[in-house]
Amino acid sequence: MSQTHMAREVAEIPQAAARFLEQSRQAVLDAAAALKRKDPDLIVTVARGSSDHAATYLKYAFELEAGIPIASVGPSIASIYRRPLRLGKAACIGISQSGRSPDGVEMMRASGQGGALSIAITNFEDSAMAQVSAHCLPLQAGEEKSVAATKTFICSVLAGLSLLAEWASDHALQDALAALPEALAQAIELDWSPLSARLARANSAYVLGRGPGFAIACESALKFKETSGIHAEAYSAAEVLHGPSAIVQANFPVLALGIEDAALPQLQATAERLAAQGADVFVTGAEVAGAVTLPSVRGLHPLVAPLVMQAGFYAFIEGLARRRGFDPDTPPHLRKVTETV
Repeated sequence: MSQTHMAREVAEIPQAAARFLEQSRQAVLDAAAALKRKDPDLIVTVARGSSDHAATYLKYAFELEAGIPIASVGPSIASIYRRPLRLGKAACIGISQSGRSPDGVEMMRASGQGGALSIAITNFEDSAMAQVSAHCLPLQAGEEKSVAATKTFICSVLAGLSLLAEWASDHALQDALAALPEALAQAIELDWSPLSARLARANSAYVLGRGPGFAIACESALKFKETSGIHAEAYSAAEVLHGPSAIVQANFPVLALGIEDAALPQLQATAERLAAQGADVFVTGAEVAGAVTLPSVRGLHPLVAPLVMQAGFYAFIEGLARRRGFDPDTPPHLRKVTETV
């Protein structure tokens, strides 16, 4: 097979991130200034699929950094049920690669009518979602031909983190984001071939994370399904012990996504426990008895590290898909733009 669109788009991730940081800076500054004026007590998000995983990432980041709770709102509240929400003390962040899904557009419109400060994160600044929102953060990712989102996911999270960094005047996070393209370039060159060899014929797997790393686990599990035909489920490294670990028997594959933050010791303990049950455990960011440690880019800001890891995962999963005989560009029964109501 010739090089896939997905492989080319993964290779473009560092450049896409750099374009966003340069070309969308003023849009970020304007939205951050509006957010300061609004001073919300709550932020709600509107998204589906990979974009919803980006929203989950931002939920943890905003709650950890700014102490502002974030809740996901079902777009059908506006598009099907036609129920207004009282959002006078809230901001609403809509995330959509295309900005065209009717239910997301309608929810963003309704959020503004309900009093929220509406901010769209999308790759198309002339899209319907951008037009019904007070502010738009254009991703600047360029065309993404593969059905599986990669560079648009990275840039969506980057957009939200940039907004957070400016809103909170967090200089450490600002510096980490400025250095992000270089870290992403390192990540897509990482060698996860031991995991690829284990999953070449696997049917199922668990992916574990905590905090922002849980959002990455969700996105990774989706990509296992979407590109490689593996029934992967994402769990918090705490939640997996509340029932799901019961089916982890000998040689069950588990990917534990560890990052260097306060949750790492607990994730290590869960990974060690599952390895003791006989699971084939692969872990990042730590050494765990009975597990295989995968390489990662170390020494990063804890709110940026999971995003860098996701870029490395994308390079890995594209290769795994081809190894299993799949075309990652055209997953069965899926389209690039999903227009739900």
